[in-house]
Amino acid sequence: MSVGTAEYTIKNLGEKTNVEIEDFLKKSKEELFNLRFQSATSQLDNSARLKAVKRDIARMYTILRERELGISPEPEAAAESKTSEAEEK
Repeated sequence: MSVGTAEYTIKNLGEKTNVEIEDFLKKSKEELFNLRFQSATSQLDNSARLKAVKRDIARMYTILRERELGISPEPEAAAESKTSEAEEK
């Protein structure tokens, strides 16, 4: 991956539930706020981290939107459907 955090790749985020992704999103927004504050006060050491965090946030919003539109399923939904099928038999 060229830009972003390895923990927040599409593959890793695809395996997480919406609640977990929203928690990651909250943490990333807090980090972005802190990075912007450091940048404004000339204390930022790694300016490339700003771009990486912004991309991570965009990636999380993309996954959540895909699930909202039904393009990609949420992992729990797939597990619940298998359980309900087994109960019907």
